[in-house]
Amino acid sequence: MTGDTTAPEFIDVGTGEERRPIAIRHRPATRNSPGPALLWLSGYRSDMLGSKAVAADQLAERLGIACIRFDYSGHGESGGVFTNGTISRWLEEALAVIDHLEPEELVLIGSSMGGWIALRLAEELRRRGRAPKVKGMVLIAPAPDFTSELIEPALTDAQKRSLAERGFFDEPSAYSPEPNIFTRALIEDGRNNRVLKGIIETGCPIHILQGMQDPDVPFSHALKLLDHLPADDTVLTLIRDGDHRLSRPQDLERMVSAITELSGIPRLDGS
Repeated sequence: MTGDTTAPEFIDVGTGEERRPIAIRHRPATRNSPGPALLWLSGYRSDMLGSKAVAADQLAERLGIACIRFDYSGHGESGGVFTNGTISRWLEEALAVIDHLEPEELVLIGSSMGGWIALRLAEELRRRGRAPKVKGMVLIAPAPDFTSELIEPALTDAQKRSLAERGFFDEPSAYSPEPNIFTRALIEDGRNNRVLKGIIETGCPIHILQGMQDPDVPFSHALKLLDHLPADDTVLTLIRDGDHRLSRPQDLERMVSAITELSGIPRLDGS
């Protein structure tokens, strides 16, 4: 796959026992006036080598702009323990990657949980009041506040006991032979990172892609997110037969089209 043949670089995030190496793959821009860099933000238990992440990198190559991909701690090629992960921890890593590479403008591409990270990242960057500027967002089956909105209301008595007694519960995954693990720390930290509590001021246009056959993040959740975003610069595309992954060729083409439009950069090949 294009962009995946070279070894990643690593940066350390955190200090002492919290220190963990974060793997980054960075495609530099090749244009004289490159425009925004694409920043890929993966979902829960996903990594930067997935088909959507690679498609974003291949698009950046065609557009001549930069693409930044990285793995959260406990994911993919990064170090750290997965069960230590929280939204705050993974957000800290996203900010550290940005600070390391210093892009001037970004288009954020967030898949599932990565959509939550993207929204929080935009908030933190706006709070800083300096570069980089977020030029746009493409959110794919976004799952903002999924711990409080989707997990907590559905907890069984057994899962509640497991959280209280063991600090986590697990459940079978449809995407991996290994079960999904959700920790008490993740759920408690999620409450501190909620974004569905008022108008989300991102300062940029947003395109949401959402499958209507998504068993993990129902399309009603995307509609709820839409209620919290300024209506004049947000587009929601509902894909009637789309699932959660949205990784079919036609889904990838929709994603590529949305990214291209928000980047404002025509392809170098003229297409």
